[in-house]
Amino acid sequence: MKSVRLAAIATFLISCLALTKPATAASNVDFSNSGGTLTGTNAGMTLSGSTLIGVDGLNGGGTITGNLGSVSYSTGALMSGSLQMGAMFAAGGTFTVDGNGTNGIPNGVLFSGSFFGPVTWTLVTLGDGTHNYILSGVITGTLNGVPANGTTVQLTINTGTALFSGRTKISSGNTVITVIPEPSSLMLFLTGGLSVLGAKRRKLLV
Repeated sequence: MKSVRLAAIATFLISCLALTKPATAASNVDFSNSGGTLTGTNAGMTLSGSTLIGVDGLNGGGTITGNLGSVSYSTGALMSGSLQMGAMFAAGGTFTVDGNGTNGIPNGVLFSGSFFGPVTWTLVTLGDGTHNYILSGVITGTLNGVPANGTTVQLTINTGTALFSGRTKISSGNTVITVIPEPSSLMLFLTGGLSVLGAKRRKLLV
């Protein structure tokens, strides 16, 4: 009889894990942006006026292109380095992706969050002596109200032989957001299942 009950418990737990496996799978959404003005001081870097030009994977959908909304962000303050030669900025600030209701993209905030960990500002000097800059960092927040995190890489236009002087244009940007259900949700489900099994076991023993 005991072995039968143990087998039933094992079967139930395996069923729980099978049911929760699809829910714990990661879901990626890719946002592409272009243009906009990037300004920088020792207080941080700020992007405004950048157009959301591509979305892939939102709500399980495919690739959508066009003028779909906007991307904007700000970082924390300068931690090390310089605006001209490359730097690290503090976490914090904001990162927002807004949709404008075009081509099936919802109208309103799609992702809202901030930078998690330092933000890297990298000088790239090309063979002809001209310069590009790359801003990259990890972001965390909510996608359609669901906790999510991701990474962003933003490339400036070529600044020629001049170094960054506090303002430049963005050539392109790519942000990948990953939605992963919290482990606490899975644990709550399994704990509830074990409680039910415990109640049934006590009933059998009475």
